[in-house]
Amino acid sequence: MSMVGNLRKVARLTRRSRRVDLSHPARSPLGSTVVNCVVYRDGVRRPGVDSVEEAVRQVHRHRHGFVWLGLHEPTEDEFAGVAELFGLHPLAVEDAVHAHQRPKVEQYGDVLFAVFKTVTYVEHGELTATSEVVDTGEIMVFTGPDFVVTVRHGRHGSLGPLREDLEADPEQLAKGPSAVLHALADHVVDDYLTVTDAVLNDIEEVETDVFSPHTPRSADAGRIYQLKRELLELKRAVLPLARPLSRLATEPMRSVDAEIQAYFRDIADHLFRVTEQVTAFDALLDSILQAHLAQVAVAQNEDMRKITAWAAIIAVPTMVCGVYGMNFDHMPELHWRLGYPLALCVIAAACFVIHRGFKRNGWL
Repeated sequence: MSMVGNLRKVARLTRRSRRVDLSHPARSPLGSTVVNCVVYRDGVRRPGVDSVEEAVRQVHRHRHGFVWLGLHEPTEDEFAGVAELFGLHPLAVEDAVHAHQRPKVEQYGDVLFAVFKTVTYVEHGELTATSEVVDTGEIMVFTGPDFVVTVRHGRHGSLGPLREDLEADPEQLAKGPSAVLHALADHVVDDYLTVTDAVLNDIEEVETDVFSPHTPRSADAGRIYQLKRELLELKRAVLPLARPLSRLATEPMRSVDAEIQAYFRDIADHLFRVTEQVTAFDALLDSILQAHLAQVAVAQNEDMRKITAWAAIIAVPTMVCGVYGMNFDHMPELHWRLGYPLALCVIAAACFVIHRGFKRNGWL
């Protein structure tokens, strides 16, 4: 592998997202469905919440602030109580539990339901025909007048760092649930930008190998095809999000503060940039694949020319030996003492002349 490829891998490793510190009070141990439940008033985290019900009672008692409940892959039974407590629509609850949804935004009364596809880049030492490049997950968000419920599916996409960033900006967090919705959308699209930059490095590496004269071409087609498959998974996450973000940025919604709504236009611009990049990557991979196939065809033609040239050279001694191998009694020079060495000299001279001719024309 080239030195440039190694440097790119080192750069990607240094850009890895920070690890999640499970000892932080904003997170509970792994394996728990309820990741976190926090009450915020005036953008400040309020301690002393022992249960979801207690958090809701505190918000209703003060009639100020909101509760943010985070869940990870809940079952129907586990989510049923949450849905009843917050008055969530059954159709949205079904989507949140079973996942595998397209990005979308739906309004159910005062509750807004949004689905975002999360993506992460899977680090690999060497890109092969079976390497996993992109891993996807989902985040479902319910936002109401005084609550935010996030449901996360997948092995990545922890919202702990995002919660910390929001808690460090109480002025923004004081704007309510719509501020959390905006931060989630912005976080997801920022991850898209990070992943596309990493995928570009893989594409450039494959492109360099395809046009390198010292790289074996046997596995190039498989690597290119694998990249196209992983890019398709990325497209399924990125492209459908354009319409929901446009709605959040332009259509008036009861669950989205008018001041926050203007920020969604900036996220939509970032998403448009990602969409352009992904589309360009797809076209670039098509071009690389076509170039690789053309190189394979040229190499096969060169091999066929060499085989044909050697076959023509071998045809000369084959023809001479075939004629004199018939062993007729009345053949010229058959009993001549110098006939055998003369035949060998004629064969060698003819083969040498034909070989020089093919060599001059680039067939050998």
